[in-house]
Amino acid sequence: MTHIDRRKFLGYAAAAGAGLLLTRTRAHGAPGKRHESSDELRIALIGAGAQGQVLMNSCLKIHGVRFQAVCDIWEAYNLRRGQRMLEKFGQKVNAYEDYRQMLAREKGLDAVIIATPDFWHSRQTVDCLSAGLHVYCEKEMSNTLEGARRMVRAARQTGNLLQIGHQRRSNPRYLHCYRKLISEAGILGRMTTVNGQWNRSVQPDNGWPKGAVIDGAILRKYGFSSMGEFRNWRWYRRLGGGPVVDLGSHQLDIYNWFLDGRPASIVASGGTDYYDRKTHEWFDTVLATFEYETRKGNVRAFYQTIATNSNQGYFESFMGDQGTLVISESAGRGAAYREPAAPEWDKWVSLGYLKSPASETTKPETDAVLDVRETLAPPSFELPVKFSDPYHKPHLENFFNAVRGTEKLNCPPEIGYETAVTVLKVNEAVESGKKITLAPRDFAA
Repeated sequence: MTHIDRRKFLGYAAAAGAGLLLTRTRAHGAPGKRHESSDELRIALIGAGAQGQVLMNSCLKIHGVRFQAVCDIWEAYNLRRGQRMLEKFGQKVNAYEDYRQMLAREKGLDAVIIATPDFWHSRQTVDCLSAGLHVYCEKEMSNTLEGARRMVRAARQTGNLLQIGHQRRSNPRYLHCYRKLISEAGILGRMTTVNGQWNRSVQPDNGWPKGAVIDGAILRKYGFSSMGEFRNWRWYRRLGGGPVVDLGSHQLDIYNWFLDGRPASIVASGGTDYYDRKTHEWFDTVLATFEYETRKGNVRAFYQTIATNSNQGYFESFMGDQGTLVISESAGRGAAYREPAAPEWDKWVSLGYLKSPASETTKPETDAVLDVRETLAPPSFELPVKFSDPYHKPHLENFFNAVRGTEKLNCPPEIGYETAVTVLKVNEAVESGKKITLAPRDFAA
């Protein structure tokens, strides 16, 4: 598809929603370059709120990417702020309230980044893909599985690229752990248990400047009944999925990835135990248990998200009969622990997969006596990969390189859909109070 073809096609929005589709040969990246790697990609941002600003900041650190347009319904605040920020970096952009107007008017766009509330993801993604654009869509893929399925099918039908924003999939520390420690070295042995959490302190609802209230007609046009609902959409059932979806999907995605499997069952307990249920419709506390049937045997995985206390923050812990891997997106957290009966890990240290435990430089106390109820703490090995870039930058780079045809997507829509099933079924399990069983067909869109 040439630039001329795309410009012609963008006129589709005069009849927005007609569902016109183009077929292209590329799926998830190469083969078939559309651009030389040195070409500048022209992109637009739909949703310039807090998450959109994070993605914008990351894009500004990536060579060969230029913003052409920004879209947000909060003109007095998000839209103008984003426009001014880009102008400071020499990128003069057009500003829009309605993304459909943007699609109709903007010529020569290559890709769109979508960072709007979850309930808009499906509609906007399908429209952008149908307009011939590649799409980077923030997680959660959609607040419904039907919406997520539409996204997968639109990507297949158009042949355009769709990256879902599970950014850990491109994080060099996570990639190292999966490729080197788990897949190649197998340092954990047979994995048996996974633990993870994302705990947050009590936080007040998001407010807004008194002089920047969105007109009620505009709010209603885009699915919000009030400014409070617009600013705190994650807590409302028809708009988002609550903390376990907003936060937990990042980590449950890693469960599926590192276990190379999908849960066969989910049991969960939760409730709105702390906040006002009138304004916090989703659960502020969720405890969930998953059962995975992997090639090496069953794995039980536990996950919690708590919105009332920040104890130990967020992390994932993978435990096997030979070792444990603890990792977090937080750059300062992560280590591997060898079980006493496991083979020595000298080989993996010599290959640079791990760093020797600091305790090896200190002579242990030979006269220490352990209580019969105690065991020696396993030695801790550092992860050798340091990462200090913005968290989203590598995932965006992977997306842009896939647009150029030099890489494949790290989180194509099929993977995003599997994660959407995993996390959305947690809320279903809480509400039903019953064990939910899943089959492989449930993860196919």
